[in-house]
Amino acid sequence: MNLIHDSWLPFTLRDGSEKVLPITAICDPDVVDFALPRADFQGAAYQFVIGLLQTVFAPKDKYQWQDFFDQPPVADTLQQAFDKVAHAFNVTGDGPLFMQDYDLLESANPTTVAGLLIEAPGANGIKLNTDHFIKRGIGEVMSLESAVLALFTLQINAPSGGSGHRVGLRGGGPLTTLILPSQDASSLWQKLWLNVINRDEWRYEDPDFHHGTVFPWLDGTRTSEKKGSEIYATQTDRVHPLHMYWAMPRRIRLNVEEKTAICQISGESAALTVSVYRTLNYGGNYSGTWSHPLTPYKSNPKKPDEEHLSVKGQPGGITYKIWDSLALSSEAEGLHCAQVIRHFYSLCNNYPALMGYYPRLWAFGYDMDNMKARCWYSTLMPLFTFDPEQQEDMVQRVKTLQSLASNALWQCRTQIKSAWFDKPGEAKGDTSFIDLAFWQRSESAFYIAVQQLIESAEHDEFDLSSQQAKDWLSALRQVCLDLFDEYALSELGSERSMAKRIVARRALMGWLFGGKEIKNFMKDNHIEFDKESV
Repeated sequence: MNLIHDSWLPFTLRDGSEKVLPITAICDPDVVDFALPRADFQGAAYQFVIGLLQTVFAPKDKYQWQDFFDQPPVADTLQQAFDKVAHAFNVTGDGPLFMQDYDLLESANPTTVAGLLIEAPGANGIKLNTDHFIKRGIGEVMSLESAVLALFTLQINAPSGGSGHRVGLRGGGPLTTLILPSQDASSLWQKLWLNVINRDEWRYEDPDFHHGTVFPWLDGTRTSEKKGSEIYATQTDRVHPLHMYWAMPRRIRLNVEEKTAICQISGESAALTVSVYRTLNYGGNYSGTWSHPLTPYKSNPKKPDEEHLSVKGQPGGITYKIWDSLALSSEAEGLHCAQVIRHFYSLCNNYPALMGYYPRLWAFGYDMDNMKARCWYSTLMPLFTFDPEQQEDMVQRVKTLQSLASNALWQCRTQIKSAWFDKPGEAKGDTSFIDLAFWQRSESAFYIAVQQLIESAEHDEFDLSSQQAKDWLSALRQVCLDLFDEYALSELGSERSMAKRIVARRALMGWLFGGKEIKNFMKDNHIEFDKESV
């Protein structure tokens, strides 16, 4: 089986049907998306094809990028480009196999193929019977197609996996940020092409596709038992920049059988199946600062030589509290949005029609606790265009909005707990549902304020008007009070408990209308103090 020549990916067509087609189907205007049974596989499929396009079909400049966005290439043209690397995309047969170790790993004991799934419990979890919420036995038989996607998903997201089982090039559980058109019915080609960077914007030497500098599985494995075996982005003789799309930290070999069975991932019958794989530790040890084109990073602005760290998934999901980290760059704050986002901003300066598609930022990834997956998050956020020279100012204004929201949330959560408990400071338990509700209910007001900031920048003001700032403040007040009433006043309770809850609500009101942070925000935005009540 070859991933370039064979039909193996399922696609969603414009009429809603699904069909397995060759990879060149991405240029068909009737193809609108992938149709994979798992959210992480869906994200991996996007990264796989974006990486393939960037590797063999990157436009030479912004003009060629625009030409292909307006008019996709025909399938034959794509196939000729993909054929350049077809030798690196075999998953069965003799010779190097896609994303698999150069060696056969015959000394390794076989392990169930379910172990390729990031959320699957490890051997220790099964032994200690701690797999209560994430059950054992998922995906114990996979079609070859599902096993390949599971393998690729693991390699690009690889978390900590025990002694010598290396994390991915972006660190364990990185967030990926892609650009999508506003309409889900837009062609898959446009969804993919928005994330391909032109060669004038990202300059690198033409790669050698028969060398492991791009596809590491084509060469003998660079094991990492000893110090000095780390792989750095600066080692241009060892890694080409395109290597980032195809990095391979784990040493794995699939055991493919000609055995018809039902794939436990897709539910479909398959003639080629995988039940076990072999793995050894001490694979590629990626170290130092990398800048993967699809991932945002953070750095320490006071220590610029320190390693840049990818933005990771965190408990509570992907909300507007980190929107600036995903969509903006600021040297002063140490924010570095993904290269595809920067490329998009650059394109918009020369191709204003792009904004007619009202593009969105798609952020997704695992929230990992070392090697344990706590959750998978996927969120769509708006993108805005503005002069790149205004990014630093934009970040500062956005952080002011986020800071006020964070303070409001803290006060709201604190007073809800005061209403619930006699000793709220000692109370334990997960209250993240309050945080999530707050961020969700206030996000519309936040993005309205961001849009207003951008519109003001067009008139060289770059600030909210007094009324706009007041609207943002009023929205936060309303959300906080609604949440308090919903969670703390929804039941009558005893007279004593009601008195305690009324005291807590008054304390929340006191901060919302007279707290230090509120007063400072009102002063800075020239909002007149009044006795507004909700």
